[in-house]
Amino acid sequence: MAAASEGRSPLTSEMRSPMPLLYRRHSSGQIRNLASISSSLLPAFGTVVGEGTLNLRRFVIAPYDRRYRMWQTFLVVLVVYSAWASPFELAFRKMSTSALMPIDLVVDAFFAVDIILTFFVAYLDKSTYLLVDDHKKIALRYISHLWFPMDVASTLPFQTLYRLFTGKMHRGDVFGFLNLLRLWRLRRVSEFFSRLEKDTRFSYFWTRYCKLICVTLFAVHTAGCFYYWLAIHYRVADNTWIGAQVPEFENRSVWLGYTYSMYWAIVTLTTTGYGDLHAENTGEKVFSIFYMLFNIGLTAYLIGNMTNLVVHSSTRTFAMRDAIHEILRYASKNRLPEGLKEQMLAHVTLKFKTAELQQEEVLEDLPKAIRSGIAQHLFRTTVENSYLFKGVSEDFIVQLVPEMKAEYFPPKVDIVIQNEIPTDFYIIVSGAVDVITNKNGMEQFLSKLGSPDVFGEIGVIFNIPQPFTVRTKRLSQVIRISHNHFKQLVQPLMEDGKTIISNLLQHLKDLKKEELEEMPFVTELLGESKPEAQPTEEPQNGVGPSQEANRIPKLYTTDMLPIRVILHGHHPDIKQKEENGGKLAHLPNSMEELLSLAEKKLGKRGTTILMADGSQVEDINALRDNDHLYIF
Repeated sequence: MAAASEGRSPLTSEMRSPMPLLYRRHSSGQIRNLASISSSLLPAFGTVVGEGTLNLRRFVIAPYDRRYRMWQTFLVVLVVYSAWASPFELAFRKMSTSALMPIDLVVDAFFAVDIILTFFVAYLDKSTYLLVDDHKKIALRYISHLWFPMDVASTLPFQTLYRLFTGKMHRGDVFGFLNLLRLWRLRRVSEFFSRLEKDTRFSYFWTRYCKLICVTLFAVHTAGCFYYWLAIHYRVADNTWIGAQVPEFENRSVWLGYTYSMYWAIVTLTTTGYGDLHAENTGEKVFSIFYMLFNIGLTAYLIGNMTNLVVHSSTRTFAMRDAIHEILRYASKNRLPEGLKEQMLAHVTLKFKTAELQQEEVLEDLPKAIRSGIAQHLFRTTVENSYLFKGVSEDFIVQLVPEMKAEYFPPKVDIVIQNEIPTDFYIIVSGAVDVITNKNGMEQFLSKLGSPDVFGEIGVIFNIPQPFTVRTKRLSQVIRISHNHFKQLVQPLMEDGKTIISNLLQHLKDLKKEELEEMPFVTELLGESKPEAQPTEEPQNGVGPSQEANRIPKLYTTDMLPIRVILHGHHPDIKQKEENGGKLAHLPNSMEELLSLAEKKLGKRGTTILMADGSQVEDINALRDNDHLYIF
């Protein structure tokens, strides 16, 4: 064990993978929101994460530790103060040596503590994407970068140090400009907003909006302070932008001068231009030129960002309005009836309203296992409670549910149309539908279905045109599966296929007489499916699921879905109109049973079975769905 530990010591002592710490409970709390963690902390593809990479060295802080994050957030508040105080103290010098001086010293002390903490914060090696927790490497990296000298320079209280060494208070502008080094701390605010924009716990719109407000206020504040500084240092006070309006402004209240400065900066930024405050000398005119040029870029930045935010929040509304206009234009151009046009509008409106619930774009990007888990959570209970899948195996349900697609339908919309080609069948999750048939151009109501009833399955399983129209009564959510997917799932699972066919036959027997009359093919099928006489010997264990399945006709046991063939009572070369194009039948398991079935259907006994091309049928397993068989 000791040798093993020594063998992996280079990795565990100097570099630590950040991934285990993302899921590990620290003494300071667990990382609860991975979306707020910078992508630079994630390992590269192929990085091996081992058991020995869990703990950093003693007195080393993880950069995403909760307590360290809170400390960084607190410093951002102090940065906001520094950003306001530095230009303000340059313009109003007496404030830097009186009221604001103690506050500056306290703020500088906090940033001095942060400099010390930085020597204990692990960093991510950009070549290996592993955390480096070696104290020497951390210190060397920090000192060798620009960050360290700039952090020190922006933290030192130059004016206080000068007073300690000389015993005098210097009131010149040199210390005012040195205090501007504190603006280096603004990078923390930029990093803070970048982190908030990626954090899903906070609204992106409001985060971005607050950032734009902060940028605008800082620009206005800085410009106003510098403009006031120009007026203070001009040789003739009355020949300045503020002196022309406020005589002896140097001796007036600090907040009066600050108010005038902010007023001028805002009026200039917004291009209002009242003309009451304007440049009086060359220096002020030059500064005004550069400030107005800067305002062009700032205004473009603000307008561009606000436009993106507004458009982003309104994209779906614009798309819905465009879609509705296109439908109205199409309906008018093709003179569609009002009822059909209303159905089109209802469908499009519902599609946009339910897009946030379905989130198809989001689900498409997820791994298959996650999509399957979501589908199982949402729809498994509904599928298991539907009559068609009662008693099927766990494996079948697990495979079936992820293949089903959820859809919403508004009221009075036809989901299935009578006599259409079957492509999907549906299970009702919520809502209700009417089953309708069309007789002689008149609609006749047959039944009402609700959750978790199934519709469209008769056409899909028997591969016949849909026997009914199914129309929504109210807003309904359904899940559907295509004919192809269903057949692919059922074919390998023979026992489940028997169960499904048994459930379907029982359901057909329970249908109303009016519904059965609309499906003469089903009536014939139910006649064929009656159990034949069985020996009187009873099984020892009674009647179970297997005995129940044996009472299903043999035509269902060879394949999970019945194969349909069309029987003719003549040679394929003989052209005659009889039997309305042939007799539809389900393919049995043997040639003898096929000849017997043909005798019942055609009324005469045959001995030879030919295909449409004249070839003789020798193996019944070679026949496919919708083959034409000629028996004579």
